[in-house]
Amino acid sequence: MPNTVLVGAQWGDEGKGKIIDVLADEADIIVRYQGGNNAGHTVTVGAEKYVLHLIPSCILHPGKHCVIGNGVVVDPVALVKELTELQARGISAEGRFHVSDRAHIVFPYHGLLDATREGNARKERKIGTTKRGIGPSYSDKASRIGLRMGDLIDPAFDDLLGVRVEEVNKVLQAMGADPVDLAQLLDAYHAAGKVLAPYIVDTTSFLDVACRANKRILFEGAQGTMLDIDFGSYPYVTSSSTTAGGACTGTGVPPQRISRVIGVIKAYTTRVGEGPFPTELHDEVGKTLSREGNEFGATTGRPRRCGWYDAVVARYSAMVNGLDFLAVTKLDVMDSLPVVKICVAYECDGVLYDTVPASIRTLERCKPVYEELPGWLTPTRDVTDLKDLPAKARAYVDRLCEVTGVKLGILSVGPKRASTLRVAL
Repeated sequence: MPNTVLVGAQWGDEGKGKIIDVLADEADIIVRYQGGNNAGHTVTVGAEKYVLHLIPSCILHPGKHCVIGNGVVVDPVALVKELTELQARGISAEGRFHVSDRAHIVFPYHGLLDATREGNARKERKIGTTKRGIGPSYSDKASRIGLRMGDLIDPAFDDLLGVRVEEVNKVLQAMGADPVDLAQLLDAYHAAGKVLAPYIVDTTSFLDVACRANKRILFEGAQGTMLDIDFGSYPYVTSSSTTAGGACTGTGVPPQRISRVIGVIKAYTTRVGEGPFPTELHDEVGKTLSREGNEFGATTGRPRRCGWYDAVVARYSAMVNGLDFLAVTKLDVMDSLPVVKICVAYECDGVLYDTVPASIRTLERCKPVYEELPGWLTPTRDVTDLKDLPAKARAYVDRLCEVTGVKLGILSVGPKRASTLRVAL
């Protein structure tokens, strides 16, 4: 397998965990390159379901190396909890899990800042954050006042954290929030540091050695393109680079080492949180997609907003990521719909848009322009070969790829590994 970046091509929750799990068989190393534990990947293996927030889902594959890159912000306490839960289920990370010493740390005060700012924001300015402290941690990183995973195991950690807590407590109290207890914080993070110390390494050098040895690397993104800090529906975005370019800045692997980019995309569209969503459905079809797709956030449990497939978003994702293939997921969720629609353009004030406008005020007023296709009204979940797909379902997938301008690589028709049709990969 060539070195591959796997990105979400919508607003996240596209089913990247399952596709990573499928492709992991062919990779030697899987690297998470951005985000934090505000994202989750759900993987079903046989009768077992795993929900992972920080650790790449390839940890479920014996012998595979998993890396958390420098572009990720890490909550050490949450990471220890995740490792402990996996160990209790018979899955060991020893010797094959690596955390960048340059990755920034998420502390409880980041979560308090996150929640307080969101709580104090006017209704029209609420982002819909998970309140996990991801944004404030990235803010500290950009302001050059953050602490990194290497600091967690450094003798100077207590002094470094003491300075930050003194500073942040003044801010919290000014915002009407309770201050952080430094002693409690040190106890919790010392304990986490002892567990994580064997895993904290220079992952940039580790990956450089792997590249020179022609190891096969799979780069795993969190969230989706439309939540990218630069290219997403700003300001209703996350605080990291979710697009393919983030794979380089979030790991230290240079661009020439990347061979292909795969975009994971649902056969319809969902998003969590606030912000514009041109194809959102508030009718029975939307309820059907939500129910049949079990559309609840893997990390927060929040219900996802559901809508028709948005080819404007998909084409935009293809452009900014340089997508080589699509991995289309959850086609089976649409099996009961008599009519299916694809948004091929937006209309706003008499102007047609075939790409996503930068202005959030324009995007909020955009109306979808739809193509209608007949539904297939036939179960697809048991299909294991593309040639057995109902003709109308195949026509829908073909049209979806055509208006997006990207070849089909994988088609998923259910949550299990067996419900994954390899097409062109």
